[in-house]
Amino acid sequence: MADLDPVAALILAEAGDLGGTVLVVDDRLGTLSRAALDAGATVLAACDDVRDEVELPEGVTIVDLTADPDLSAVDTVLWRLPKAVAAVEDVAEQLALLCRADVQVFGGARVKHLVLAMNDALRASFGEVSASRGVAKSRVLRASQPYARSRTWPRLTRLPELELTVAGHGGVFAQGRLDAGTRLLLRSLRHERPVSGRALDLGCGSGLIAATLASLGWDVVATDVSSAAMASTRRTAAVNQLDLAAIRADGIPDHLDELDLVACNPPFHVHAAKDSAPTFELIEAAGRALRHGGELWLVYNAHLPYLSAAFDHVGPTRVVVRDRSYVVTCSTRS
Repeated sequence: MADLDPVAALILAEAGDLGGTVLVVDDRLGTLSRAALDAGATVLAACDDVRDEVELPEGVTIVDLTADPDLSAVDTVLWRLPKAVAAVEDVAEQLALLCRADVQVFGGARVKHLVLAMNDALRASFGEVSASRGVAKSRVLRASQPYARSRTWPRLTRLPELELTVAGHGGVFAQGRLDAGTRLLLRSLRHERPVSGRALDLGCGSGLIAATLASLGWDVVATDVSSAAMASTRRTAAVNQLDLAAIRADGIPDHLDELDLVACNPPFHVHAAKDSAPTFELIEAAGRALRHGGELWLVYNAHLPYLSAAFDHVGPTRVVVRDRSYVVTCSTRS
């Protein structure tokens, strides 16, 4: 275990001997999956982020937890816990419904990312929940005795301001609500961009931007790295009887080009770490995917350094609106 990070090492130490069928949830660099394979287990893996999925080793069967996969043979779950309590509750519910009655779940994270509410989130679906001792600033939450009886995620919320219902899995950004940045962006788009065309919601989350554009008559594609975002966006479209395509992808797929509009409320985290690099990559990709004269609309925290990047990689950029926290910019592909 010398090459394991502290969280992975503690998860494996708590799980003990691995045999039978192991489900690895949200692996990083394929570490837990590789260890389970080396122990002789049959390994299933579910990664919310497609960037983690491509790191999985050969011999692993990939499953999508949002699509009700067959987990009836799973004895042990090795899980890197997400930062959001709602995401813990969402995934735990699905594990309790789909895994064996004697399944043992071992979810680990850095202590600084754990909160007591995560224990309650696990207890919503498991009868027995306990915590390991802290080791190397990491801790494992153990869960067993599943008792969940029905699926409650994604959860639906009516947003009268948009005249839309949003569906949100626990791991999506702003689950079940209209965040202030997206509100500012949508108000600007509704006011200034009534003309329809081919539009992309880049990093779609629960699909609010995509659904709004579709309701205005745009031909919309939504992309995100997250399987939970894909499931949320498709459900949002379905409950509002809107027609749009949702594609799980890191960035913009090559076949999406000559776009009239790209709209994005970009991420500034990769997992729990703050990181603006993915947004710079998205801006560059948008510059390649837009037709000449097409527009990139961004909303972001006003202190973030995206204005010059949009000008460099897309074209002339103007500030549409700014408030105390956010700025909306429009860049025209030159």
